[in-house]
Amino acid sequence: MAQTAGRGDSIKHAFIGPAFLVVLVVTLFPLIYALVISFQAIRLVPPLPPRFVGFGNYAEILSSARFWGSMWTTSVIVFISVAFQYVIGFALALALHHNVAGASLYRVTFLLPMFLAPVCVALIARMVFHPYLGPVNDAMGMLGAGNIPFLTEPNLAIAVLITIEIWQWTPFVALLMLAGLQSLPGEVFEAAKVDNIPAWRRFRDITFPMLLPLSVAVVFIRLIEGFKVIDTVFVLTGGGPGTATETLTLFAYNEGFKKFNLGMTSALSFTFLIVVIVFGTLYLAAAQRVTRRYA
Repeated sequence: MAQTAGRGDSIKHAFIGPAFLVVLVVTLFPLIYALVISFQAIRLVPPLPPRFVGFGNYAEILSSARFWGSMWTTSVIVFISVAFQYVIGFALALALHHNVAGASLYRVTFLLPMFLAPVCVALIARMVFHPYLGPVNDAMGMLGAGNIPFLTEPNLAIAVLITIEIWQWTPFVALLMLAGLQSLPGEVFEAAKVDNIPAWRRFRDITFPMLLPLSVAVVFIRLIEGFKVIDTVFVLTGGGPGTATETLTLFAYNEGFKKFNLGMTSALSFTFLIVVIVFGTLYLAAAQRVTRRYA
């Protein structure tokens, strides 16, 4: 039996080993290569030979007003949109959980935005918010407000991007929160109803604390995904007007595919990675403290 088990383990490793090496090479080699490039000055157009600059690229990034501007823009879009996604998504999940009229139809309808490609959503939004042909400005004209430059005024353009993020990704939050609500033990709520505890107290003292770990995970996923936003911004505003709506990922794209500055692009990518890791660590540490308080 021992020999059979040993032979089975060796066969298992013979199949898993090559696949593991392939995955390791495919993922690890580009990462190491990009890290090496981030310490060099490399430009494809006009072609310049690689030159080691150490942390020069990183120093240039940290001293760049454009980098900090893109950091601020990304943070505003992500934090505001995710906050609304969580609140609205949780409210929708509560409504669907309590079987409001037409709940089955709403479940399908609410999920449709999530299945659309962000590029398609941006193209639709560009038509909807068009300054002359869009239905939003048509409605504003009927109200006497005139044409509003939704996509050419910095604050309005950011507001439109936030609205799109909320519209597309709130269903994701609602879906996960609804699954969490349906997994809660019904006996606890039945006992609370027997004790005549009001609905708002049941939510505050029972529902919300029990779903807090799930809430932390859902918000964390959306924050990390939100930091990677590029396609919607690229199609809708191109980072404009000027660089008012340029996000971190779009900044790196412009450096790599418009200026062909590979060294700077790699350094930007790793700087972005460090920012996400630091933020994620701080968020999880703070969330752990809050979760312990409600435990």
